[in-house]
Amino acid sequence: MDQYDSQQTNDYMQPEDDWDRDMLLDPAWEKQQRKTFTAWCNSHLRKAGTQIDNIEEDFRDGLKLMLLLEVISGERLAKPERGKMRVHKISNVNKALDFIASKGVKLVSIGAEEIVDGNVKMTLGMIWTIILRFAIQDISVEETSAKEGLLLWCQRKTAPYKNVNIQNFHISWKDGLGFCALIHRHRPELIDYGKLRKDDPLTNLNTAFDVAEKYLDIPKMLDAEDIVGTARPDEKAIMTYVSSFYHAFSGAQKAETAANRICKVLAVNQENEQLMEDYEKLASDLLEWIRRTIPWLENRAPENTMQAMQQKLEDFRDYRRLHKPPKVQEKCQLEINFNTLQTKLRLSNRPAFMPSEGKMVSDINSAWGGLEQAEKGYEEWLLNEIRRLERLDHLAEKFRQKASIHESWTDGKEAMLQQKDYETATLSEIKALLKKHEAFESDLAAHQDRVEQIAAIAQELNELDYYDSPSVNARCQKICDQWDNLGALTQKRREALERTEKLLETIDQLYLEYAKRAAPFNNWMEGAMEDLQDTFIVHTIEEIQGLTTAHEQFKATLPDADKERQAILGIHNEVSKIVQTYHVNMAGTNPYTTITPQEINGKWDHVRQLVPRRDQALMEEHTRQQQNERLRKQFGAQANVIGPWIQTKMEEIGRISIEMHGTLEDQLNHLRQYEKSIINYKPKIDQLEGDHQQIQEALIFDNKHTNYTMEHIRVGWEQLLTTIARTINEVENQILTRDAKGISQEQMNEFRASFNHFDRDHSGTLGPEEFKACLISLGYDIGNDAQKKTGMMDSEDFRACLISMGYNMGEAEFARIMSIVDPNRLGVVTFQAFIDFMSRETADTDTADQVMASFKILAGDKNYITVDELRRELPPDQAEYCIARMAPYSGPDAVPGALDYMSFSTALYGESDL
Repeated sequence: MDQYDSQQTNDYMQPEDDWDRDMLLDPAWEKQQRKTFTAWCNSHLRKAGTQIDNIEEDFRDGLKLMLLLEVISGERLAKPERGKMRVHKISNVNKALDFIASKGVKLVSIGAEEIVDGNVKMTLGMIWTIILRFAIQDISVEETSAKEGLLLWCQRKTAPYKNVNIQNFHISWKDGLGFCALIHRHRPELIDYGKLRKDDPLTNLNTAFDVAEKYLDIPKMLDAEDIVGTARPDEKAIMTYVSSFYHAFSGAQKAETAANRICKVLAVNQENEQLMEDYEKLASDLLEWIRRTIPWLENRAPENTMQAMQQKLEDFRDYRRLHKPPKVQEKCQLEINFNTLQTKLRLSNRPAFMPSEGKMVSDINSAWGGLEQAEKGYEEWLLNEIRRLERLDHLAEKFRQKASIHESWTDGKEAMLQQKDYETATLSEIKALLKKHEAFESDLAAHQDRVEQIAAIAQELNELDYYDSPSVNARCQKICDQWDNLGALTQKRREALERTEKLLETIDQLYLEYAKRAAPFNNWMEGAMEDLQDTFIVHTIEEIQGLTTAHEQFKATLPDADKERQAILGIHNEVSKIVQTYHVNMAGTNPYTTITPQEINGKWDHVRQLVPRRDQALMEEHTRQQQNERLRKQFGAQANVIGPWIQTKMEEIGRISIEMHGTLEDQLNHLRQYEKSIINYKPKIDQLEGDHQQIQEALIFDNKHTNYTMEHIRVGWEQLLTTIARTINEVENQILTRDAKGISQEQMNEFRASFNHFDRDHSGTLGPEEFKACLISLGYDIGNDAQKKTGMMDSEDFRACLISMGYNMGEAEFARIMSIVDPNRLGVVTFQAFIDFMSRETADTDTADQVMASFKILAGDKNYITVDELRRELPPDQAEYCIARMAPYSGPDAVPGALDYMSFSTALYGESDL
């Protein structure tokens, strides 16, 4: 007995090791065991021409016990003692017990004295130990043995029968249907199973016992009344009797083996079909998501407000952070599943899987490329729209400010120009009106630039497609029309004044000088106030420094401006002094201007108040630009580290995939550890994303401190994750190929060493010319020294390689081989396809002929098989799988319902249509 069998026996006999010498058996169980064990012993002793009548008495002298062991083991025991004394009997029983122990059975609490003394419990325990070792232990079904194996065998054989559920060796057998099912499964002509009733256990049991004794040579070891009358029949008695059925039907093992082979092949086919369905569904879902997402990314409908565009940008960020990453993982998993499926199909000798139209991996990649192109364009559009809206808001505010200032200035000017006051004025009043008009013209000319600026801003707003352009255009048109009218009215009034100019002789030169100097100074102050209150937008620290420099230059002009103000006020003071001195009736106002000293002082004070406010605004903007510069440097420093790190990792993965260090499992472990280290780097990517978000929120568009953008980093990171996952999958597929095809580690190393030798650019691939060089180094005359590196052979190179190895390459044979190694008709042969072909030529795999032979066994050497035979020999689900797919048999020996298992077998391996 080998170590495995010994261990199995010890495991199962463990409960008997604690045999209680004084504990009494249940009377019903003892009765069943007596009958069953006696019948079992007699079934073997009758081969030696003897039997026992009383199990505890007939084994007392040890003679029949030794004879029983010789019959069931086929071995000779030591010569028995023939004496009648107690010592002779004990010696014989000890020889029998020693023989049992020599078979690896551990006997505890069972001694020769108890057997000689006729101890019923010890005698039954000893016989049960013999039954376990010689009738049950060697039962093996699907890698299980002894009790578990026998139970599995019963479950397998009775599975197709209704009202039969074998779960144990006691109450599951009380109704007798289990025994009848075992007989009907192997000898259906002996029992009409359809007439049996679950509520008539006595009839069922007696039918099974009688048929087994009459036709199967299995002695009647049980009484139907005992089983029905016992709440829980004795397990040992049931197991002993059921084991006799197992040995009686062991001849059907050949058919069961054939059925197992078919089940294995069908299970592989069903698993592959499920994998194909899963691929199709995942591909469809991913393509549908891409189809729905691209129109959203291609939508370029602009928004009218900055808030709305900011919301679109936030939605896009959510898409990049939350929605796209899972789809990237799904795409990577889809490629891995496709490669794994193709490897399993090759290993199981099945044709390659061709997804439905539009769902190839290349189709997925093409659709994904379109998605990323749309995504890139969408992000650029968003940023440009935000810049545009920002520029529009700034221009619109500037337009409103300038328009309000101009409208405030023009308020009342038309009415003033339309006055007829010169008609009744005195000479001095006429002269004053003329000078006043000259001053107004000067003021009007000074406002010409503002009107042109307003029109230019309105034009730019139209060109930038400002959403409120109609109102802007209407306001601008109103200003321009008013300006034209002012020009016409001004010209008309001047002509009227000039007609009376000859009548005017005097004019107050001081008021005139005051008006001429006050008007430009007033315009200067208004321009200064306008500039000091003008909003500004900058994007770099250099721009804010330029504004600050210009502001400092403006402040440097304030002392000279203050001198001009003092001079203008001095003129007014001199006029007042003359009026006071000479009592001139001037009506208290300057006839040449409406600008008063109080207004000049008020505007001057306002200018001085605006200067520190402008200082504060420039200082705050300078601080903000410094913060933006800090963000640029912070992002640039991290990006300049992460970008090269990703590139280095990509190069290291490429080197790992082509170098040979240890076994494929070592390489796989190395790659998985490498993948873990890469995943652990993710927090730095997330940190960089956070810095990038701050930069976008700060509306920073350029960064001179780095050439890396966040898009570069994202694409590199996604490519790095995809590359390490794909490399791990390639090594896993190599392990599958090696294990399934029986390729040794040394052979795999030799294949890889030759491959790496000619992969001079370490790209992981061989071009046609490199492969030719490899063949030439082996002694084949291929011709052509030029070399490329693509990792493939063209059809002629591959044919020459096969001929050099001894293959007879006719055109038809070569075409057949090329259809295997190049199913997509690309005209090249990959390294993996070459290894698969060579390993398939030498490996022992399931073939269509083997499956047909197995079906022929189940069909009893017929050229067809019936539905009943399939359901009897195969599990229900796989039997129905065959019935649904087998074509009707149409041969000359066909019977109604005959199925063609030959065409079904060839279809499983792609040699015909299923």
